[in-house]
Amino acid sequence: MRRIPFATHADTFIAITMNRQPIQYKGYQVAPAAQQLPNGLFAANLTIGKTAPDSSRTHSFDALDYFFDEEHAVAYAFRWGRMWVDSHQ
Repeated sequence: MRRIPFATHADTFIAITMNRQPIQYKGYQVAPAAQQLPNGLFAANLTIGKTAPDSSRTHSFDALDYFFDEEHAVAYAFRWGRMWVDSHQ
């Protein structure tokens, strides 16, 4: 049986490099993060805000899902954030 990776190579690279700083995406600041829980899993968390100087409203999403690997949690939060931005334009 062939194993299908959860995250694509591009998403994994983004996850590794992005866990500490937000990304600009279509006028939004997308800040994915992974939080390690006491049980060893990582929660995929996300904060999204407009990049316009007059906009101070942000949206926070905690524990979108849970993962065994930190990289997968961050990659998932980033993909989820892109879909959220795409659906709110």
